[in-house]
Amino acid sequence: MPERIGANRRRERYNVDIGDLHSLCESNYLRLLRVFPAYEKSNMTEVATRHLVLVLEVVERTRYTTLMRVTQRGQHGLPAMGLDVRLYHDASMAEIIAFQRHRRLAGRYDYPNPNMYQRDEKVQQNRYLAELLESCLAEGRVNVDVSSWVEHDG
Repeated sequence: MPERIGANRRRERYNVDIGDLHSLCESNYLRLLRVFPAYEKSNMTEVATRHLVLVLEVVERTRYTTLMRVTQRGQHGLPAMGLDVRLYHDASMAEIIAFQRHRRLAGRYDYPNPNMYQRDEKVQQNRYLAELLESCLAEGRVNVDVSSWVEHDG
């Protein structure tokens, strides 16, 4: 009986390329600052392209980080898609910390797994953010909600 191809070969374990992930997070940080440059003074902005409407909302500000909720409004009857992004200002990085209410993603997963995450789920989600932001930078129109500006003393 002929041996099945790959039957004895063990599935290679996915290894996170930390340099690639950090580069992606650094680029997303710069993209977010270009899409929403007034994030320190304003709590919300909306960016519209031909294919999507993206709402960026500041949820929390601390000394070294900002938590931003990014919501892609549903089109053609589709529900809205949301993700939370933590901006680390000291490291100049932005990382997705929640995607559709799924929190605390690991750097890698065995596959299959109970949540059916891809082996490189964290990297894929951060790449998705990069694609959304690139689309906004390429063809977006920004509508800043000035009623939500933060009051500063003095």
